[in-house]
Amino acid sequence: MITATNISLRYGDQKLFEDVNLKFTEGNCYGVIGANGAGKSTFLKILSGQIDPNTGDISIAKDVRLSVLKQDHYQYDDKVVLETVILGNPRLYEIMKEKDEIYAKPDFSDEDGIRAAELEGEFADLNGWEAESEAATLLQGLGIPGDLHDKTMAQLQGSEKVKVLLAQALFGHPGVLILDEPTNNLDLQSVKWLEEFLINFEGTVIVVSHDRYFLNKVCTHICDVDFGKIKMFMGNYDFWYESSQLALQMARDQNKKKEDKIKQLQDFIARFSANASKSKQATSRKKILEKITLDDIQPSSRKYPYVAFKPEREVGNDILTVDNISKTIDGVKVLDNVSFGVIKGDKIALVSPNEVVNTTLIKILTGEMEPDSGSYKWGVTISRSYFPKDNSEYFNDVDLNLVDWMRQFSKDQTESYVRGFLGRMLFSGDETQKKVNVLSGGEKVRCMLSRMMLNEANFLLLDQPTNHLDLESITALNNGLVDYKSNIIFTSHDHQFVQTIANRIIDIGPDGIVDKRMSYDEYLELNS
Repeated sequence: MITATNISLRYGDQKLFEDVNLKFTEGNCYGVIGANGAGKSTFLKILSGQIDPNTGDISIAKDVRLSVLKQDHYQYDDKVVLETVILGNPRLYEIMKEKDEIYAKPDFSDEDGIRAAELEGEFADLNGWEAESEAATLLQGLGIPGDLHDKTMAQLQGSEKVKVLLAQALFGHPGVLILDEPTNNLDLQSVKWLEEFLINFEGTVIVVSHDRYFLNKVCTHICDVDFGKIKMFMGNYDFWYESSQLALQMARDQNKKKEDKIKQLQDFIARFSANASKSKQATSRKKILEKITLDDIQPSSRKYPYVAFKPEREVGNDILTVDNISKTIDGVKVLDNVSFGVIKGDKIALVSPNEVVNTTLIKILTGEMEPDSGSYKWGVTISRSYFPKDNSEYFNDVDLNLVDWMRQFSKDQTESYVRGFLGRMLFSGDETQKKVNVLSGGEKVRCMLSRMMLNEANFLLLDQPTNHLDLESITALNNGLVDYKSNIIFTSHDHQFVQTIANRIIDIGPDGIVDKRMSYDEYLELNS
């Protein structure tokens, strides 16, 4: 258990939050959500003792170990991978090192023997004999094969280091687990493994994530950082989102009879009561949800950008044909005789675990890269718009403000129109005069999406469009692509994004291509 009492934090005149009083108990998973800059990651740092609040205290139950997902990917470059994971329990690691030093002494004394016996007892209490096998199991679950376990961290790729640091945080059965964006750079299979791990985790989990499916799957509570407060709600992210939207609807319709509102609330709660992330908590959650009153549901101050893609013309019968495309990169064949066709209404998710495969295919289809062999043909009615994973060429060394940058892609060149469009994408007032080369990652993504909307294309190609976006922007983009009335090929690590948009799944692997017209969940069930 971990408790926050009267926590307040200010940076100069900026108030992040004040008078925060929350109790986090074992067996539960708490998702911390809030707009960019609201203080989510800062709150996690306060809970873990990395930052001191202006007022208040954090207390942790006696003999409970707290574990934090490290963010510095270079911190352990001199360590072996397996050793880095075991460092997740510092005391166990210290014991292992001291034992090795004692047993290595050429003049082993009686005092050394007594000390070694003490260490062996503590080592056993900390499950030291299972340490290496537990570390290996965590690494394997997260997709780090055994042949990498004895390598140094410096020899690993960035995405592999992320997984090792996550394994480190999970190691040794901590009592409290604090995770800031644990699904970043994880493939979908690793995310699924992590979901199952956290669902079965018996301690307390406090997590910040922009992955809605992940939050829905693992969270029993949502902590909403809003209005300078942090308020805890029972339920997962969807329950919080739907209840906040219901509250907005009720606030807009003050004249509606209270009896009708209560009936609406009851129907809403009934829908969610049976949807428990952890089956053992279904009964208690249902009881709590049934006690919710109208006054308990509050609207959110979140602002959602406007995302809507409207094609200028309908596609014809000939859309896209891909014929035996092959491509080798750095000596590795990533595409081998890939063929498929696209028909009206296809919204295709590329779900190969190897991101290079997906990105290479999209780059070939957009003309950014040439295939080694094979061909593709776009229909004469097709107009394309492309969202690249790396958008740096659109912003680096570009000395334009937001208005002038956006004007490049707009048929209507008037400043009032461009400013109005930027406003719908949450750029307003003086923000529209910011230079685009100093924008944050999320702001650049919103600009790229705006560019695509202005193109009015009837075929969209998007490579990891949810990277750098907050939950509000992801939700808006998700809804915009669901409503889009034409064709899409896209990639994403966001399970809910793929599940709600795609009606066709293409998985290109070393053994060939799997092409199924079905939802993502149906595809996963088929291959489970």
